Amino acid sequence: MIDTSDSFSNTDACSDLGASAADRPMHKILISTGSNIDKDKHTQAGFDQLADAFDNISVSSVFESQSVGFKGDTFYNAVVSAETDMSLSQVCDVLKAIETKNGRVRQAEKFSSRTLDLDLLCFDNMVCDNPIVLPREEILFNAFVLQPLAELVPEDIHPVVQKTYAQLWEDYDKSKQKLWISDFTWSRDPQ
Repeated sequence: MIDTSDSFSNTDACSDLGASAADRPMHKILISTGSNIDKDKHTQAGFDQLADAFDNISVSSVFESQSVGFKGDTFYNAVVSAETDMSLSQVCDVLKAIETKNGRVRQAEKFSSRTLDLDLLCFDNMVCDNPIVLPREEILFNAFVLQPLAELVPEDIHPVVQKTYAQLWEDYDKSKQKLWISDFTWSRDPQ
């Protein structure tokens, strides 16, 4: 069970508040994952915990990349697609709780090593800036987000720029950031 008592928000400016669980529709969510501290362990644990929290999980290849914005060990990066009937705030709470469970230090600098970093990229086709910015802006700027996204959901359309993720990746200046497919393979940990 994931502890979400350290709640992201009590209000959800962009979601369907008040709907009962039976009335709430299933939402498609896209989550980027990153780890460069004990990355095999934390990537495995992160995927397992996301699979426990959400339905119909799919995972891109796991890419390895140089750290961006600081000197550090290489990162594992991937994108996870899943479905949920949770509200936006509830999803944010779950992601934060999974990060915390895996030793994420919140006082760390923005560009620093991470045990596990989980960022909600998209919640359906929602466009908003509260309680978080959606779609996440780094989709358009970071190869370690865009390439796994284009691999996993190539025909999905970015809700702001109205291009598929495959088109965005095709147009991306790949000389900006070097990525390569890692040898990490997720095997669901039976609990």
